[in-house]
Amino acid sequence: MAEQILKEISANDLLAETLKIKNDGYRLVAVTCTNKDGMELTYSFDKDHELLNLRILTDTETELPSISIIYPYSFLYENEIKELFGVKITGIMPDFNDSLYKIPVKTPFQMND
Repeated sequence: MAEQILKEISANDLLAETLKIKNDGYRLVAVTCTNKDGMELTYSFDKDHELLNLRILTDTETELPSISIIYPYSFLYENEIKELFGVKITGIMPDFNDSLYKIPVKTPFQMND
């Protein structure tokens, strides 16, 4: 059975942890976000059927650095999360500036209380 690891990190540790994971030979599988008492982002990586997940609990005010300088194809995940959830992800290459989707409302999955 494949092993799965979950490691909670801070936004400040995202780039260093991601670079270490890349250097260890992991591939990026997905970046997901859910609005659950704040924003919960999960960065999932795989190597030899081992799933390694980095989790960040944050809000829409905290800036997160893009990992697109390490995993270039992450730009699609990051643009989507920025546009749909309102998470401030900086340095996305390329940054679609909230025009990835044609949606009738801004940040539809960001629930404001």
